[in-house]
Formats: sequence, structure tokens, C-alpha cells
Amino acid sequence: MNMTKRLLLLARKHWGTLAIAAAGLVGAAVLNLVTPEMVRMLTARLENGEMTVSMLWVFAAILVGAYLLRMGCRFISVYVSHLAAWRFVSELTLTIYDKLQTLSLRFFQDKQTGQLMSRMINDTRQIELLVAHALPDLISNALVIVGVAIMLFVINPMLALFTLIPVPFVVVVGSLFSKKVAPLFRINQQVLGELNGVTQDNLSGMKEIQAFGQEEREHQKMDGYREKYAACNIKANFASGLFHPGVEFLTSLGTVIVVGLGGLMAMQGQMAISDIVGFLMYLSLFYTPLATLARLVEDVQVTYAGAIRVFEVLDAESEIKDLPGAKAIKNAKGRIDFENVSFHYAKEEPVLSDICFTAMPGEMIALVGPTGVGKSTIVSLIERFYDPVQGRVCLDGQDIKGLTVASLREQISIVLQDVFLFNGTIAENIAYGVREASLEEIRQAARIAHADDFIMQMPKGYETIVGERGVRLSGGQKQRIAIARAVLRNSPILILDEATSAVDTETEAEIQDAIEALAGSRTIVVIAHRLSTVMRADQILVLENGRVVERGKHEELVRQGGLYAKLSQVQWKTAERQMQNFLRMDEEPGA
Repeated sequence: MNMTKRLLLLARKHWGTLAIAAAGLVGAAVLNLVTPEMVRMLTARLENGEMTVSMLWVFAAILVGAYLLRMGCRFISVYVSHLAAWRFVSELTLTIYDKLQTLSLRFFQDKQTGQLMSRMINDTRQIELLVAHALPDLISNALVIVGVAIMLFVINPMLALFTLIPVPFVVVVGSLFSKKVAPLFRINQQVLGELNGVTQDNLSGMKEIQAFGQEEREHQKMDGYREKYAACNIKANFASGLFHPGVEFLTSLGTVIVVGLGGLMAMQGQMAISDIVGFLMYLSLFYTPLATLARLVEDVQVTYAGAIRVFEVLDAESEIKDLPGAKAIKNAKGRIDFENVSFHYAKEEPVLSDICFTAMPGEMIALVGPTGVGKSTIVSLIERFYDPVQGRVCLDGQDIKGLTVASLREQISIVLQDVFLFNGTIAENIAYGVREASLEEIRQAARIAHADDFIMQMPKGYETIVGERGVRLSGGQKQRIAIARAVLRNSPILILDEATSAVDTETEAEIQDAIEALAGSRTIVVIAHRLSTVMRADQILVLENGRVVERGKHEELVRQGGLYAKLSQVQWKTAERQMQNFLRMDEEPGA
């Protein structure tokens, strides 16, 4: 009942539409009671010899009218209830999507994309069963059962009592079925989500599957999930296969009672034949809804299995949200302060410890160090994807926790190592971070990012479709489009997270030129393994084990002979070795 109440409250804007559907249901239920009564009256007149041809036509006309009205009421109830249901389901899907956009990244750490898609699409679709089928059927069948029961008692109270004998058994069997099958449907929805998750992963990683020859391995994995999903459905349908015929048998016993006991009463003159006929017709209307209500038990279990997974998302609390009294910041100057910041994803695994630094407006700050020392985490804290465990992060002297999340992120543009491009045109991807942009503004941003030349060489230029995740472009091309997107956004803070890690030397030089063109115009935070990218930084922070162990300019850090100097020496030796190998190959005959 609590689940139903929550769903109905979410659907309250459709209550008016549902009321129209309910009116149609009531009309159809009332008209269902007309036919048996008309047949009973007709049989009585025939039995007493009181029927005339004109009266016969009147009865026929009344029945035709009742059937037409019932058809109209059924159309209203079926169409309008589905109209409300699908509108509600589509809105609920959007509500879940909007909720997912508000959740912090920690929520997504242990979730597969396919599982979340399953909750958005498959689980919400199951709720349509409740709104368009289960609730309308429950209302209409309950009305018919009450109406028929009244008519049965009006015709013959004693026989009516006997016909109600199977009802308690139907209720008990329905309760047992509900307890048995409910866990199966919940497991079924969970397994379906897992199957969607694996499918999405495999389709996204098809290149790697084929490159490493793991088709058979992934086939076996999919086969396991497929078999598990099928087994859940088979168990649920086995229970349904026992339940529904059982209910039909129990309801059929009522007919047997009427035929036996009613026939005996008619033979003894205690009951008119017309009453027997009417009783049997009403009885068919009585037990059919009972069997339907038994089926509704299954529909409700399917709905609730999906609703539970939907509400798990809607009830999730985001760690990152606007605090009471949060202020919007506009036109920030770009000063960033980390004041004794510590952070961990899990308490037993600290990531950052007592980080302190200041980035003045227009400065370039570089974060370097071995893999896994917390460089990307610092960037995530600036964007407020996470909040510090201790200390605070400030923008222009204000703790970013006191700023609205939306206004904070408007002040920041970011270029990630793994660039994500949407399946649209190059122009659309460059202009993604702004509301409106002319083609000339887009081209100007691309020129600064050294992307205009290769874009114009493409057959459709800026109208070229990049494909899913930019699959039609090289890594360097995607990086420069991402930089152009950040340039066009024109935020006071620019974050470059390994923007040159996956490109060749020539492309790296072009990206470095693009970064230098932006230097001084905004605060730039650079993460890089290639130290050539950060040599011109105003301040370099060297991290090790989650702490800042060195800071200064390139020349100063090299002279200190610490970790940065070692990293620099290793990279120069690697570059020198690569150059020697290249020259050696060039000198070989036939090279």
C-alpha cells in the first residue's frame, strides 16, 4: 500500500485523467449487470407465457443499447487509463534521469551504465501495468463483484451463500502465490539489469573484445546471464502455471454448486427457472472478476519489483548539493586556494593529506607526480565532484561549499584525458558548453586550439559527424576539439587533465601552443606526465603519496635534485633513447 501510495502521489497531475477512466470503468461495470437481469426477465416472461413480439424487440433494443454504451465506457476506460499511464511513465523516466544528474560521482562508482538504463527504461515501463491495467481492473472487478453479489442475494440468499464458499480459498491461494512469486520477480528485474549492464559494457568494448580475441569468453559470460534470466522467468511462470488453473478450478466449483443445489431447488419448486438462468449468468460475471483479481496479483508483483528499483534511485541522496543559503558566483577572477585539504574515497585508503596551495588569477599551476598520487582528485575537488574530508577549497576567497554548484561549474572549463564527444557535428561539440555561438566564434575557438586546419580539410568541415564518443576522429583531433570547446566557454578557470598523454610529438606541440595562447588570460590547472607540457608553468606542485613534496618553477625543481628532477631525468633519457633508435633505423640500408 505504501508503494502504491507513493506511485499515485507521483502521478497526481494525472488524477483528473484517471478519474475519467474510473468513470468509464464504473459505467462499464454497471452495464455489465444489465444483461443477466434482462435475460432473467425475458426467461420469466417466456416461462409465464407473457412474451409478445413487440416486447421481444424492446428487450433486444435495450440489450443493443447496453452493449453499445458498455463499448463506449470500455473504450474510455482503456484508452484514457493508457494515456495517463504512458504520460506518467515518460515523466517518471525523465524524473529518474534528472535525479541521476544531481547525484555525486560516488553514486556511480559501483554502478554499471546498463543497470541504470534498465532502471530508467525497463523498470519504469513495468509501472504502466499498475496504472493502465492493475488499478483499473481492480476497481472495475471489485465493482462487478459487489454488484453481482447484491443481485445474487436479491434472487436467492441461501444459494448465494453457498456460491461464496470458494471465495476464501481463492483469497488464501492468492496470498500464498504472492509470497512465493514476489521474490522471483524482484530477482528477475535485478538479473535483467545485470544483463543490460553486461550488454552495454560489451558493446562499448567490442573493439577490445575482438582485438584480444575474447569473443568466446564474452559469449560464455553472456550465456551465463541469459540462462540466469531465463531460469528466473521459468520459475515465476511455473508458479503462475499452477496458480491460475487452480483459481479457475476453485471458481468453477461455484458453478457446480448452483447447477446441483439450484437444480434441486428448482425441481422442488423452491426456485423459478428464470432465477436459475439469471443466477448462472450473474455467477459467470462473479467468478471471472475473481480470476482476474488473481491475475492482478502477478501484475502487481511485476510492478512493485520495478518500482522498488526505481525508488532506490529516487531516494538516493547526493553528497554534493547546494547548502542552505548558497550563493551564486558570477564572473569569478579565478583565484583558487586549497587550505589543508585532505580526502579519501574509503577511510582506510587516504588519497590526499594536508594539501595547501594558491593559484592566482591568470597563473598556470601544474600538478605532476607518479600515477595514483591524487592529481585528478584535486581537479575533482575544484569542480566539487567531491567535498574534502578536511580543510576547504576556495574560489576568490569563498569556500566553494557556500556557492551554488551550477554557478561554480560555470566558472570552470575542463579538458580530460579521455575526451567525450557527443554523436553530433564538430560544431555542435565545440559549442556544447555555451547556449549560443556563431560559426565564426566556433572557428575562432578552433583556431586557438589549432583545430581549424584539420576540420576544414574534412569533406563537410564543421558539419562533419564525429560518431559515438568521437570514434571517427583521432585522439589528437578529439583533444583539440575539447580544448576548442573549453576556449569557447571562456571560463576564468581552465583544467587540463592529461590533455597530451595520448598524442604524438607533433600534435603535443600544437596542443602546447594552444595552451600557451591561453596562458595569462585565465587560471590554468594542468595535470601532465609529460613534463614538457608543464615547463612553462608559474608553479609546479610535485605530489607523492597524496602530499605536496616539492613546489616551484621548472628550473628551481631541477636544481633541487628531488623527485621532479628524477622524473625529468628519466623522461629526457627516454626521449634521447627514442631519438637514437630513430636515427639508427634511418641509417640502416633499405630503411
